[in-house]
Amino acid sequence: MQRRKILIVTKTYPSISRKYKETVCTAGVLLNDDEKPIQWIRIYPIRFRSLDLDKRYPRWSVISAEIERNTKDYREESFRINDSSIEIVRNINTKDNWKERKSLILPLEFSSVSEIINNGKSLGIIKPQSIRKYFYRKTSREWSSRQQAIQDQLDLFEPSVELEKIPFQFCYDFVAKDGKSHKYSINDWEIMQLYRNCRNNSEQVSLEDKEKEALEKVRQKLEADFLMNKDLYFIVGNLKNHKNTFMIIGLFYPPKLKFEQLSLFN
Repeated sequence: MQRRKILIVTKTYPSISRKYKETVCTAGVLLNDDEKPIQWIRIYPIRFRSLDLDKRYPRWSVISAEIERNTKDYREESFRINDSSIEIVRNINTKDNWKERKSLILPLEFSSVSEIINNGKSLGIIKPQSIRKYFYRKTSREWSSRQQAIQDQLDLFEPSVELEKIPFQFCYDFVAKDGKSHKYSINDWEIMQLYRNCRNNSEQVSLEDKEKEALEKVRQKLEADFLMNKDLYFIVGNLKNHKNTFMIIGLFYPPKLKFEQLSLFN
């Protein structure tokens, strides 16, 4: 393994794994010694909630860690990480309209998902040409019997809080710059946590009303706020076993400049 610097750009909501019990996929940018962007990378698998507190890297942090290519994964962006080697170097702030964040990830922008695929890649950032709508779907409220059985396995040396199943899938229907239409689910941990926080903080009495209020607040964020006030980009990645099936694994949303907002009404 080699020690390298990585900018953490997004983390997906944890998923249940037969081998690892619970895993998180982290997408980031590999940096050179001068902290210039080289390529997108995927750190997987990692049991994020089991990491020591000082190693739980926040989004938009630069970390230093020992990594190596995951040779069991055909996707060239996939790397393994030595959990115990993680060091948080610094955090990237939002000064000057997210200037530094933009300088680190936008040089690696693709024009469309098709360009990502045609270049033999599985991960990247795109800016949609237009967004038709935000919507959500209902999903199962419970993990499958196999997934629940994995969670129920006792680990006397590693107690943890059971992972909650989110019964909704949040999505965007959009058109890429090549004119192709896509309907992608959003698996960004940040958005899932937004839903959970809104539901848990709701003063409504019934679960149904709490969820209804939370869904409306998520809609306000992803539709009213992001589509009107943010310069929205999608960080997209494919599924290992379905290489042409992509999802939104993270959202990049610097504020729109004032002249951009005014142009919407001209």
